[in-house]
Amino acid sequence: MPEYLPLAGKTALVTGVSRRRGIGFAIAAKLASLGASVVIHHHRPHDLQQPWGGDDLDAVRAAIRELMTDGARFGDVAADLADPRSLPVVMEAALAPTGQLDILVCNHAKSGDDGSILDMTAERLSAFWEVNARATILLTAEFARLRAPQGDNARRPGDRIDGGGPFAGPRGHVFWMTSGQMHGAMRGEVAYAASKAALAGVTATVAAELLELGVILNTINPGPVNTGYMDPDTTDRSLGDFEAYLQTTPFGRVGRPADPAELIAWLATEAGSWVVGQVLTSDGGFSL
Repeated sequence: MPEYLPLAGKTALVTGVSRRRGIGFAIAAKLASLGASVVIHHHRPHDLQQPWGGDDLDAVRAAIRELMTDGARFGDVAADLADPRSLPVVMEAALAPTGQLDILVCNHAKSGDDGSILDMTAERLSAFWEVNARATILLTAEFARLRAPQGDNARRPGDRIDGGGPFAGPRGHVFWMTSGQMHGAMRGEVAYAASKAALAGVTATVAAELLELGVILNTINPGPVNTGYMDPDTTDRSLGDFEAYLQTTPFGRVGRPADPAELIAWLATEAGSWVVGQVLTSDGGFSL
């Protein structure tokens, strides 16, 4: 346990935390180890439909609790973020442990049932959009409303936000997760890539608006991270000569969940708060 706890007194909501091998779990664990109170969101039915299957949620909860520091609190909530009615419920659960929310990490994502351009249907595209993009933007809107001035009934949709700044420091951090579609083709994942590209594309716009409230948004592309889908017995794709290919890369491996978790945790501290509105690739050089 680090003696320096830069997130002590902060509360974080991390979505998509249902597997100990997942990126969301690594992020929640890292934030907890730095002193934050942590609320996790999970939707285990999604994992049960994947080749890697679901994890033991009690074990997930226990592993995060073990890392929590004195005075920090824990909470969790199950929700299908494809249903917009679940979003206020998730935010209410996030506020329950401490009455505040300082960090929002939108790590959730729909996987599976994607395809090439020849496989695209309105239903398939909508399913990925609803979870990956729409839910992320709407959760961010809920987070922003916590800091918006109350009683400003004269403001019309689209008017510039007057948040009362300038501010002495950040009033909150939001993190979105994108993918590597900006660095090259993602064959067979048109719906997933489209939904994630939407987040990368609108990052600057939403970041500028959140800044009016003193809130910092950054979007992270973690590159290829093995959360189980690159293991031969639980993969959802052909691995081919993947192991041989890895030996040609600078570090001989793909990303680990801890890699993006370390970056997000640093960005959430005072030390990382001068980085604003960026789409950051943390992939060990894969995109090069």
